[in-house]
Amino acid sequence: MSWTHLIRFIAVEDSQTHLGQLVDPTRDVGEDSVNGIDIAAYLINGDIFNGRLLSPLPPSTCTYIRCLGLNYTDHAKEANLSLPTAPTIFSKPRTALNGPYPATINIPKCAQDGTSDYEAELCFVIGKTGRDIPESEALDYVLGYTASNDVSARGLQFVTSQWGFSKGLDGSCPIGPVLVSTSAITDPQTLSVQAIHNGVVCQDGHTENMIFSVKKTIAYLSQGTTLVAGTIILTGTPAGIGFFKEPRVVLRDGDDIRVRIGGVGTLINKVRYE
Repeated sequence: MSWTHLIRFIAVEDSQTHLGQLVDPTRDVGEDSVNGIDIAAYLINGDIFNGRLLSPLPPSTCTYIRCLGLNYTDHAKEANLSLPTAPTIFSKPRTALNGPYPATINIPKCAQDGTSDYEAELCFVIGKTGRDIPESEALDYVLGYTASNDVSARGLQFVTSQWGFSKGLDGSCPIGPVLVSTSAITDPQTLSVQAIHNGVVCQDGHTENMIFSVKKTIAYLSQGTTLVAGTIILTGTPAGIGFFKEPRVVLRDGDDIRVRIGGVGTLINKVRYE
């Protein structure tokens, strides 16, 4: 069967990991998972199973995690930085890949300095390999869209001009809970983006305010560079990150942090200090 809302999960029925299409794609299964509501999915062969959510892509399938910084006009303004003329790019290792609740965001001792931060982001997965992709064809290379949290250790970030280490700690890239196909989201620049920290909306943005759209991002990144199927691309965050708030908002042990993307649902994680 074809799919529009794909989840990866451990089935109650056989304790095995499966891919499946949500039986009811109108449900916010991220919230259902936290609230203990059964999540039903059709396996690709049509059988119905119930299970516990995992990241839509396992590390073994992810070929590369690429990320954009300063890609929203309001975020650049709050950071008091000029709008970039080209995308600001950094990478995360595959060990950063994480899933939705019950997966936790584990803050290691090196980042337990009161600067751990959230960044709510639309994320997309490259579905077919390509190079020198024109904007007009860019969305044909997208497998689907999901929510992501670019968890960042600001204390480590601001001592260097390179962000890969401070944003690449183990488990610092939760994504999910659902991978939504391009047939269900035909225009990725029409989606709301929120971060909700302990029940308080901290970020409330919209993908129409991206400086570099999904199309432009794919065209830029594929210049002279092969984008391989399985690549995960984070598209940047709107205004409202914890570091710039007064008083500052920090991810602390036991916190609840949620990323809600319109048309996708809610990525929920608890925070745990190692």
